[in-house]
Amino acid sequence: MFGTVLVANRGEIALRVIRTLARLGIRSVAVHSDADAGARHVREADVAVRLGGGYLDIDRILAAAAATGAQAVHPGYGFLAENPVFARRCAEAGLVFVGPPPEAIEAMGDKIRAKATVSAAGVPVVPGGAEPGDDLIEAAERIGFPVLIKPSAGGGGKGMVLVRSAAELPEALESARRTAAAAFGDATLLIERFVEDPRHIEIQVMADTHGNVVHLGERECSLQRRHQKIVEEAPSPLLDAGTRASMGAAAVEAARSVGYTGAGTVEFIVQGTTGDYYFMEMNTRLQVEHPVTELVTGLDLVELQLRVAAGEPLPLTQDEVRLRGHAVEARVYAEDPSRGFLPTGGRVLALREPDGVRVDSSLAEGGVVGSDYDPMLSKVVAWGPDRASALRRLDGALAATTVLGVPTNVAFLRALVTHPEVVAGNLDTGLVERHLAELVPHEGVPGDVLAAAALLLHHDRVPAVPADPWEVPDGWRLGEAAWTTWRLEGRDGVAEVRVRGLPAAGAEVRLPDRDGQAPSGDGAGPAEQGGIAHATLALDGDDLLVTLDGIRRRYVVARDGGGGGGATGDTVWLGRDGHTWALTRHHLGDPGDRAGAGGTGDGVVRSPMPGTVLVVKVTAGEQVVEGQPLLVVEAMKMEHTVTAPLGGTVAELPVRAGQAVDMDAVLAVVRRDERP
Repeated sequence: MFGTVLVANRGEIALRVIRTLARLGIRSVAVHSDADAGARHVREADVAVRLGGGYLDIDRILAAAAATGAQAVHPGYGFLAENPVFARRCAEAGLVFVGPPPEAIEAMGDKIRAKATVSAAGVPVVPGGAEPGDDLIEAAERIGFPVLIKPSAGGGGKGMVLVRSAAELPEALESARRTAAAAFGDATLLIERFVEDPRHIEIQVMADTHGNVVHLGERECSLQRRHQKIVEEAPSPLLDAGTRASMGAAAVEAARSVGYTGAGTVEFIVQGTTGDYYFMEMNTRLQVEHPVTELVTGLDLVELQLRVAAGEPLPLTQDEVRLRGHAVEARVYAEDPSRGFLPTGGRVLALREPDGVRVDSSLAEGGVVGSDYDPMLSKVVAWGPDRASALRRLDGALAATTVLGVPTNVAFLRALVTHPEVVAGNLDTGLVERHLAELVPHEGVPGDVLAAAALLLHHDRVPAVPADPWEVPDGWRLGEAAWTTWRLEGRDGVAEVRVRGLPAAGAEVRLPDRDGQAPSGDGAGPAEQGGIAHATLALDGDDLLVTLDGIRRRYVVARDGGGGGGATGDTVWLGRDGHTWALTRHHLGDPGDRAGAGGTGDGVVRSPMPGTVLVVKVTAGEQVVEGQPLLVVEAMKMEHTVTAPLGGTVAELPVRAGQAVDMDAVLAVVRRDERP
């Protein structure tokens, strides 16, 4: 076994590999870019080396391995994990690449070649055609519509186009070819019959250098959005024992056909009603979703990778593989579902991760989530003796997950894993898109959250036990206590919440009515509709306990003194049951304030995500119309065009091309022209 292993990756997968290395007594070497100098994988490794050039710099990675005495390199997933050039360079440098031979990576990295190879081995493939040998328009007519166009060198769903008629095909081919050339440097395409109601099921295989190949069961990966996996589980609720054995045998043959060694995943597309399955592709690396296989088999796949790479035979035969119980994984992303799943970012102000389940995470309080890398932050994985209990445990674990300072998709994940179709196991790759309106409700900030934020701000201003009651700034006056108005800016605008009294001893709260403004009369009524609620506030460590009309709720709370997207920087973050809210104390005259900005507040244009301003399309003083492109913001290789919310004059343009911006930073202000 190796004495030192370099981990050529970052984030949660680097930490995952480091954890197994530590358990096996193997010295770990981390590498890092400048942006990751303070990251967790850097702190937790035995040795860390700055790359400078980033995680794709092969020369610097090999130099780091030589300088630290590493005998092997574990590539994780992403970056160089499926790069045959990197695998060869490791061998040339006398390093063991913890993965398959470069020839196997090449054979499976080209989708056209991979299909031909596994088909020759007897593995079923989707009917279709491929360039350069086939005319794709003729192939589409032969196999029938609908068809799916794919880049041969692609992955992750990029460049895939669904075509339902012959009339759409020429334009779709041009579009897919442009995307393939830009994303992969290879415009070669293939075309396949589109499988209706498809399920995405993959088989985990493991092979050693002694000719042994086994499969470790399947994973259901049908819950996807834009061809990206969100929730995965093992085993699949679709397969019976016979189908599992048949698909497993096909996956083993696919691996044998290219002389595979190490961990790999053979992916199949499965017809949801008939159960017919077809080879889709093989991922020649560890998968993001590998933890669910580990939980149902009791095996450490990273340890198996290391032992195989060290020349050891597999420790078990196919007959010895046992699946026990059920496991489900949810991917936590730095993204905002309510804004079209745009990437987010920021500093982690407070972090709560659940106990009693597996959490593979790179998060740490105080850490910065930037726009340089993939937005996946962590994976929450729950096991149960059956599928229903695993789903319940996962939902509970997500409810106990709180990340303040960085908007995430946790609330969306809770809605997904509790959706009736998911609970029933009626899955297919289109389920998420069909039910998106249910999974991403566009509701305002709940009344209890507005009350909690206002009470906390009021508590900070008014001491619980004053030394001199005549000096308490609580709004008291002869006759009655006056209301203090707190104007809170959230995603949906500004709401007024009024408080009087001492929150620690007992206060009254008047929540906004349905139009967002606090009522002017003295009438009572339900708190959520502008009536008066009785409230108390208490601090329990880092938690905030608020009792509102006899109902006590617990919130994780944090302050953002550095902006947080608000006009003043005085932002309160609250987390409860997997949901998070950021509310900023808003002053009259702040950007976006209708009352204080002379009716021009509707024209404040904020950045939808943290990133870099690529292009500024207008100048200050320019006349624009509603919907006209103003700027282009880029983050994580995603471009987003920001448009004018109304017609008028560009009154302010505080950013320039090339400038880094935070989420919700003011990019421009468009003032509606005064009409005579």
